[in-house]
Amino acid sequence: MYCKTTLDNGVRIVTEKVDSRVVSVGIWVEVGSRDEHDLNSGSAHFVEHMFFKGTARLSAQQLARELDVLGGMSNAFTANETTCFYATVLDDRVGRLVELFADIFLNSLFAPDEVEREREVILQEISMVEDTPDDQIHELFNRQLWGRHPLGNTVLGPREVVGALSAQHLIDYVRRFYRPERVLIVAAGNVEHDSFCEMWRKELAGFSAAKSAPPPRTVPEPVAPQRLIYPKPLEQVHMVLGTYGLPIAAEERYTLFLLNILLGGNMSSRLFQEIREKRGLAYSVYSYLNSHRDCGVLAVYLGIDPSVTTEAMALVQRELQRFAHKRVAAEELAEAKDYARAGVYLAAESMETQMTRLARNELYFHREVPMDEVVAGIEQVTAAQLQTLATALFSRPLAVAAIGPLQQDAIDWSVLNN
Repeated sequence: MYCKTTLDNGVRIVTEKVDSRVVSVGIWVEVGSRDEHDLNSGSAHFVEHMFFKGTARLSAQQLARELDVLGGMSNAFTANETTCFYATVLDDRVGRLVELFADIFLNSLFAPDEVEREREVILQEISMVEDTPDDQIHELFNRQLWGRHPLGNTVLGPREVVGALSAQHLIDYVRRFYRPERVLIVAAGNVEHDSFCEMWRKELAGFSAAKSAPPPRTVPEPVAPQRLIYPKPLEQVHMVLGTYGLPIAAEERYTLFLLNILLGGNMSSRLFQEIREKRGLAYSVYSYLNSHRDCGVLAVYLGIDPSVTTEAMALVQRELQRFAHKRVAAEELAEAKDYARAGVYLAAESMETQMTRLARNELYFHREVPMDEVVAGIEQVTAAQLQTLATALFSRPLAVAAIGPLQQDAIDWSVLNN
């Protein structure tokens, strides 16, 4: 059963009672990398790390031990628009989990010595991405697609900025952005809504907003597509080709979801079959969506031998134009819907996924979105709608980022002309 309460200070609490012995709890804050600028890029992610590095009551080691003793799983992540702290525990440990989460959320110390230690950890995390080209290429592509807008920055931030952030910088960032109206607490599993709310009402009694409100988010403007090679001595070329997609709550979101599945979202997708199965040009090839509140991305990733770069790009372009110029066959569309429907219901078996679904629905739709409504939306998509959306999305020249043993003049870019 779905329930929602807004506390007097503006914090929202959403729960869904599910027949289970576990409960997944998440604190979601509407702050992420797009709330930063060039001089504080990486702050949201740094703050996320510091929330586990000691409070007035518990040291970092004691916090880790307490969370481990709960016997479940706890973690956190920072994204473009949100930061999330979450854990899944047995239902009889929820009260203790709430106490621990409230403590780190309200009473983290940001001790200078802990900031210095964690800075080195984050710098190693940045190095790990730089040493993993199939991760780094997505960051390079985003920078090209979004230009100087904060969405073009990395979540981790650049080395020189992370190296300069002080404990006071991070404390000020929390005071400005961690406001009650930006906080959403979600639980899925064997949880009683009223008692769960009372736990948080008690813990958050002194939580109020700072006087200085954060600046509003700016909507990104499209930039001219760039096609750039980042030479690096690798065995493969790692490439992303893509264009602007749709906002996460767009009316055509189900059409876009199916378009992505058909393009490169599973093993029977057109790109997987054409590039990997039929021609053996890539081990890894897939398409993906990255949707935000007011914009989005649709992109294709390829890991290929340098000698077949132009051929692989031409095949991607051909498949995109096929969607735009020819309707998808009824059988192919029906199979994609079956795949999508199964994914929706199978994901519901994970309590953590249930919790995440509740959070995203509240953050972006401000209401419960039942799974049956999602499935109905998928079922109603027509081949004509797919073609119309593909025509709109793929009429724009593709942006391209590639990292590997290539030079700019080694590719015949004309294969991407519409």
